Amino acid sequence: MSLLRAITTIGGMTLISRVLGFVRDILIAAVLGTGMAADAFFVAFRFPNLFRRLFAEGAFSAAFVPIFTRKLVAGDDAARRFQEQAFSVLALALVVFVSLVEIAMPWLVDWVLAPGFQDVPGKSELTTLLSRIAFPYLFFISLVSLLSGVLNALGKFAAAAATPILLNICLIFALLVLTPLLPTPGHALGVGVFLAGVVQLLWLVAYVKKQGLPVRLARPRLTEDVKLLGRRILPVVFGASLYQINLLIGTILASLLSEGAVSYLYYADRVTQLPLGLVGVAVGTALLPMLSKQLQSGDEAQALHSQNRGLEFAALLTLPAAVALLVIAEPVISVLFERGAFDGQAALATAKALMAFAAGLPAFVLIKVLAPGFFSRGDTKTPVKIAALSMVLNIVLNVIWMQFWGYVGIAAASSAAAWLNALLLGLVLWRRGHFVADRRLVSRSLKIMLASAVMALGLFQAQALLSPWLEGSGPEKILGLSLLIIGGGVVFAVMVLISGAARLEDLKRFKGAAKS
Repeated sequence: MSLLRAITTIGGMTLISRVLGFVRDILIAAVLGTGMAADAFFVAFRFPNLFRRLFAEGAFSAAFVPIFTRKLVAGDDAARRFQEQAFSVLALALVVFVSLVEIAMPWLVDWVLAPGFQDVPGKSELTTLLSRIAFPYLFFISLVSLLSGVLNALGKFAAAAATPILLNICLIFALLVLTPLLPTPGHALGVGVFLAGVVQLLWLVAYVKKQGLPVRLARPRLTEDVKLLGRRILPVVFGASLYQINLLIGTILASLLSEGAVSYLYYADRVTQLPLGLVGVAVGTALLPMLSKQLQSGDEAQALHSQNRGLEFAALLTLPAAVALLVIAEPVISVLFERGAFDGQAALATAKALMAFAAGLPAFVLIKVLAPGFFSRGDTKTPVKIAALSMVLNIVLNVIWMQFWGYVGIAAASSAAAWLNALLLGLVLWRRGHFVADRRLVSRSLKIMLASAVMALGLFQAQALLSPWLEGSGPEKILGLSLLIIGGGVVFAVMVLISGAARLEDLKRFKGAAKS
């Protein structure tokens, strides 16, 4: 599969997942509301979700794919044995961990997750029950992440990228079908989370078997390769925990500011996460197995070429998205959220935070695209060290800038820290000789910047012309924003083609793509 096709496959699945997630959230709000059952479920789901982000999301792929790719080069039997060993050891470790957490759940809920729930009769008990139902999801999603690494290394991205879609489908099914059969909608959603884990694992087990690598449980043994996998996973997990700590500190500091500051940052971040997931995560996921395969075959030149093309494709999509969010942040937030208790003042405040996050969007994507340059070479420590340094800068800037700009300073600090992270990743790769921007990347990046600048001027003018619609009723706002987005997209596309920042043949054959 070519690099472009892999990126569009992952990005397309991510887009479908985000749309279904939006539908899911609307249904949860309608059915569950904001009462005791809602609070209990959100806490219950947050717990396995936290560990999923720390252990499963990205950590296994970053450590597993390079080793598995090396085994593929050695032969299918070596790859199959490593897959079985890793799967068996991971499954055993997860059974032990999940069992211990299930036993300790009442204490974890009362003292860690939701200590305030003890003041409401029955709330702590309900949260404990739902947490026990939902927490085994960690077991399934961690194994899903490992099998996703297998498929990604084989160049098969669609099945793994579709697993979040299955989660949303299962939760929607639970709300619509299981709610009448269980005591509360919260119980139904807890069962839905558990069911989603089972479905996601069975889905990938079947797909991996289809690729000639059936999943078998071998006797768990800590072989040298499994130990190496463990050593490489730990730094990435630590890096993920730094990101979670960053989010926690930002939320705590925002809570010290004006009322609504936490919400403004949350909603602005949700908008920023859409292009980050569609571009950054997609490019990074597609690039890692490709670089690993090329490096295992000793083709450094092709790996460098692929890295350049990945950055080029990311720039083509990320720069116009960042510029657009900077220019039309207010109508975007207004159309998405301004209704009911979310008034015009809240929309304006959230738009300011979105602009601060948008300034860092290219850096957030660069981090996702540059990190595979380290992971594919078995180096999981350097990106974590850089992330730790960036976290320190983020905290320092949070404390300073919030004194002047409030919650906007917190968002701006996050963007500044992301730029430091991205620049240091690129600098270290360059100094090691693992990355050099080729002439095509430099030339096209400058042309993409020019096209984005022209688009920004067009959006400024169009926003002024469409202001009666953008300030009107709901349908008028939606129509006005749609015209802005379509018009901006057309201007950017025309400028890209005129300047040569991209060519039509690139969509047919993305140069630098490697067959896998």
